[in-house]
Parts: sequence; C-alpha cells; structure tokens
Amino acid sequence: MRLRRWLRSAVALSVMVAVAGIAGTTGVAAVLFSDQRREADSQLERRSELMAEAVTTEAGRYVDTLRTVAAATAALETVTAGRFGQVAAPLRRMNLAGATSVAFLVPSTDAQVPEVQALWRSRGAPDITLTPVGTGREHIFSIFSEPLDGGLPAATGTDVTQLPAPDQAFTQARRTGQTTVSDTYLLLRDRDVPPDRRQLSFILTAPVYEAPDAAGRQAFRGWVLMGIRGQDFIGATLRRISQNLLDVTLQAQSADGAQVAVATLRATVPGDRDLRREVDVTMAQRQWQLMIQAPSTRLPGAGGALPTTVALGGGALSLLLAGLVYVLATGRTRAQNQVRAATAQLSAAETEARGQANLLEVVLNSITDGVAVVDTDGEFLLHNPAARRILDVDPQGPRPDAWQAHYGIYRSDGSVPFPVDEQPLVRALAGERTDGVEMIVRNARHPNGVRIAVSGRPLGPGAGQAGAMAVFHDVTLQHAREAELTSFAGMVAHDLRTPLTVVAGYAELLSDAVETAELRAPLTQITAGVDRMSQLIHDLLVYATARDASLHSADIDLAEIAADVVTMITASMRPEGDPVPRITVGALPTVRADPNMIRQLLDNLIGNAIKYTPPGEAARIDLSAYPDKPGWVRIEVSDHGIGVPEGQHEAIFAGFHRAHADGPYAGTGLGLAICKHIVDRHGGAIAVTDNPGGGSRFSFTLPLGDPSRPGGK
Repeated sequence: MRLRRWLRSAVALSVMVAVAGIAGTTGVAAVLFSDQRREADSQLERRSELMAEAVTTEAGRYVDTLRTVAAATAALETVTAGRFGQVAAPLRRMNLAGATSVAFLVPSTDAQVPEVQALWRSRGAPDITLTPVGTGREHIFSIFSEPLDGGLPAATGTDVTQLPAPDQAFTQARRTGQTTVSDTYLLLRDRDVPPDRRQLSFILTAPVYEAPDAAGRQAFRGWVLMGIRGQDFIGATLRRISQNLLDVTLQAQSADGAQVAVATLRATVPGDRDLRREVDVTMAQRQWQLMIQAPSTRLPGAGGALPTTVALGGGALSLLLAGLVYVLATGRTRAQNQVRAATAQLSAAETEARGQANLLEVVLNSITDGVAVVDTDGEFLLHNPAARRILDVDPQGPRPDAWQAHYGIYRSDGSVPFPVDEQPLVRALAGERTDGVEMIVRNARHPNGVRIAVSGRPLGPGAGQAGAMAVFHDVTLQHAREAELTSFAGMVAHDLRTPLTVVAGYAELLSDAVETAELRAPLTQITAGVDRMSQLIHDLLVYATARDASLHSADIDLAEIAADVVTMITASMRPEGDPVPRITVGALPTVRADPNMIRQLLDNLIGNAIKYTPPGEAARIDLSAYPDKPGWVRIEVSDHGIGVPEGQHEAIFAGFHRAHADGPYAGTGLGLAICKHIVDRHGGAIAVTDNPGGGSRFSFTLPLGDPSRPGGK
C-alpha cells in the first residue's frame, strides 16, 4: 500500500513538472517570435535608411556632375561641337548608371530659327536642321548630344518644348539658376523601343550663362541636359543593398501630376511581403519616394525556426525532465548511480581542462611574441620566454612607475624616455585598450636596442582577477627594411630633381624662342607637369624626413614660428591671384619641439586651409592654444573652407589620400600624412573635426617648454 501511494505521488509530481515546463516553453517561444518580428522591422528600417541615403547620394553625384558640365560649358569662349565633346568626354568614365546622353540646348523664337540654325551649323553641326513645333512661343532646340550609354548620339534639332515634362524643367532651371529634375516621361529616343523594354525616364538640366561682362551681367547661353533611365538607375544603385530580399519601387510625379512608379526592383525570394516602409529621397530640388516591401521571414535574424525549435525542444525537455523526476523519485539507487556518473564526467572535464592548460603553456612558450600579465600592483603573474628575452623580466621587478628606467623603455626615436602613464600595460590597468604602440627597449641585454610593437588589454571578468596583459612583437627587422625603402625613395627623389630642372630649363628656352601661342601651349603643359613632379618629389622628401630624421627638440616660441610661416605664405601669393587670406594668430606658448618640423607642420595646415577655400573668397584662419593634459598644450587651426567630407576625418591622415580628389584642388595627398608623422614623433596626437561656423578645425598636441628659455636646449 505504501508503495502504491509513493508511486501515485511520483506520477503527480512528474505531471506537474511536465505541465510547468511546457507552459514555460510556450511562453519563451512566444517571446522569441515577438523578438524576431521586432528584429525584422529593425532590419527593414536600417536597409530603408541605407537605400534612401544611397539614392540621395547617387543623385547628388549626378547633379554635381551636370553642374560641372554646365560650368565648363559656360567657361568656353565659344561653344562648338568639338569643345562640348571634350567637356562631356570624362562623363563616359564615371559609370553613371542609367545616364543616356548629355546634350547642349538653346532657346529661339520663331523669327530667330534661321539665324540660330546658321550659327550652330558654323560651330560644328553642319547638318543640323531646327524643327520647331507650333508657333508664337519660345522653342528649345537640342544642338549637340554626346551618348553616355554606348549607343548612337541622340537626334539634334528637335524642339523639346513639345514634351511638357522637360519643358517645365527647362523653364524652372532658367528661372532659378539651379539644376532641376523633370517629371517622369518616356524619352523621345526610347519611343521606338519595344513596349516590354521601355522605361520611364527623367532629365536633369542646368542653365549655362556666359562669363560676366564689365557691368557684371551674364547673358543666358542655354542649358545642358542629362537623360536618365529610371530602371537602370535604381537597379545599379540599390541591387547590392537589397541583396535580393526587398521589393523596391521609386515613385515620382508624372507630367500630369499623378504618382507613378519610375522603377521597380523585385526580389526573387518567396514569401508574403508583410513589411512595408516608405522613405523620401532628394532628387535635385524634388522629394521622391522609395516604397520598400519585404517578407519578414526572409530578413536576417528574423526568419529562423528558433521559436518552433524552442517550443518542440522545450516540450520534449519538459517531458524528459518529468520522466527524470519520476525516475529519481522511484529509484534512489538509480539516482546514486547517476551521481557517480556525473562525478566521473566532472573528473574527465578536469583532466581535459588540465590538458588544455598544458597546451596553452606549450603554445605560450613556443611563440616568438612576448606575452606578459600583471596584477593591479604591476606584479608579473605570467611571462613567456619571449617576454623575458625582450624585457629581461624579473618576477620580483619594480612597480610600474620604475619600469622605464628598469627595462630601458624609450619612445620610437630611441632618445626620449617613454612616459609611465602612456605605457600600454599602465593604460590597460586603467581600462584602456591599445594596439601596436611602438617603443625601443635598450638595456644591458639589448645595448643596441630592440624596436617592439606593444598591444595592451585589461583582463576580462573571465580571468578571475583584475589586471592587464600585453603582447610584445619584435619589429626591429621590419622597421630596418622600411627605413631602407624610405632612404632609397628619398635618394631617388633627390636624384630626380636635376633632370627635372634641365627639362624645365629647356622648356623655358623653347617657350621664349617660339612666337605663336599654338606652339607655346605644349611647352606650358610640359612646364606645369615638371612643377607637379617637383612638388611630389619635395613632398616625398619631407615625408621621409618627418618619419626618420633625427629629432632636435628645443624650447621654441610657437608664436614667433607661426608669424614667420604666415609672413612667408602671404608674401608668396600673387597680387592678381585669390584674395589675401585673413589669418588671426592668438596667444601661443613656448613648446618643446623640433623647430624645423613644427614650421613644416604649421606651413602644411595653414596652406591646406588656404587651398581648400571656395574660389574667389578670402580664406579666414584662426590659430589658438588651449590647455591639455598636464605638461601639454592643444593647438587648433580653424578655417571656414569647404571642410572634410563625411567619413574621411581619419583617412585624410594616410599617405597619398586626397579627400577632394575629384575637385579642382591639386596635391599629392602627403601633406596631412607629414603632419601626422611630425606630431607622432613628438608624442602628441592630431585630429580634425567640423568647424561649427563651417570649414574644418585641426587640432594637435605638443609638450610645453620652458618659457624662460625659448630657443634653448
């Protein structure tokens, strides 16, 4: 009887466990399903933002390109077919997806048609015939056309006012003086295309004016136009982002005011499109819409079978647990056996853990990189043979504030002691991560010094105690090879100066000898090329010097050097050139630095601020100083120029990187890389941010000097 009551109690307990487990599992599955749905919404939101940004950015590129074509056409003294072809030629290499052609158009009244036709026949379009549509109004005729899609040139002489969409765009562009986008319509050149291959298109148009006369008035020349097929444009812009998961429709207003689908990108994945977003995109002066749909089950992180798996697995686990409870409740001996089995498993796990620890020790003892671990007091807890070989580590070594003297740690120049608070292990103890910090270790074991790159990390919670670790990588041989390459580049650059000087001299002699401008033009191009090559050679030499030359630090008056640099820059500017810059130099302190390198640093930063100022405007530059950490000062060079493009605030300090490579700003891309090398050599940091008043704000840090000894060692 007691046995039966015991069995009934065990069954009841098992049923309760099973019911509770299944209920809990169902709740968890419901929460997971809800989380997947939220993740799908979040994924679609992010992709929608990316698509809107991509379309807006690409449209901006097309608008900027057409503005450039309009400006170049306006700069021509006389617009001819050949010159317009030269202006449009670079567009074929720009991969403008969907762009059909770029054309030049002019206005004409009924009475002016014969005169206009004769004029443009004389300027390179001998076969053009202007065909007006209607009378009593102004006509707009296409004069020159350059294909961008590899096809034949579009027909010229056509009166485009017969189409409402482009006619409205031309009128608005002329009225506002801005680049304008038209309503969507079917291009004239596409009307013979089979219906299943037709695309709705639109045009971008910009007005073209002649150069101002003496009174500042600008005569209207005409328009430049770029035709764009919507489907090709949206497909090339968004196919990579959609990843064949999203249906995308670009909607715009047609000529009759109705909303029409300009282009559609369909995903091939199956599933109900139960998620939808609509976002606005900017196209010139208009706002168009992107309608994005997607099946929630196909988006990353949202289409897994985890809820179902959890429900089924949890239910099975609950039943299994119920059975286990029943077994435990009914078999003490069986439970004891399971305890013994679990104990054996724990013993096996401990043996495996010891094996892993032994393997880790063998690996640490075998690698050539040094690994060291310290506690919060700087006592070494672990150091492999490579670390002992590099640092001559003593397990009973000194505290962190004596590491520099004990181990002989210097900055990468080999002469300046490495400050304690900047050492990677000390920074790691403070919770800061560091990577590839170069230093020189010179002690009795290494009298000639070893160059190492050190990375430091705080110990994570899994380490069992607080502390830090560092990895030491010997880069002595690598640095020596880089120094050889830099020296070789410097010698080659130096040896190139003599032949370039000879070329420039002969070009100047030939230019003086010839009498016609036609013969003198190639010589002018040769001279310009020699000047660019000479500038590149100069920058390469300065780049090599900034990186590897000896550092001759002294207490220098930064205000005096800044004044000299400003005087030299303004004195070298031509009176007939751009307006003289307005440079304000605030109170600057005495710093401990190499005077020649600091002069080069200020020259590069101020020169950049002048260069990247919009044409015709006077550069406004401010030099100021602010306190930094103890013993250091932060110098700021602010300007009101064109600024640094978004996302390039760190990349501009890399060698040969030019943020405005597509603009009218010449350069080698080494100026800011030289600045970074100079600041790094002095142990400081350099960065750039956007100036709230427009432009850029460059800042760098230098060690403070003794103001009573400017110029002293």
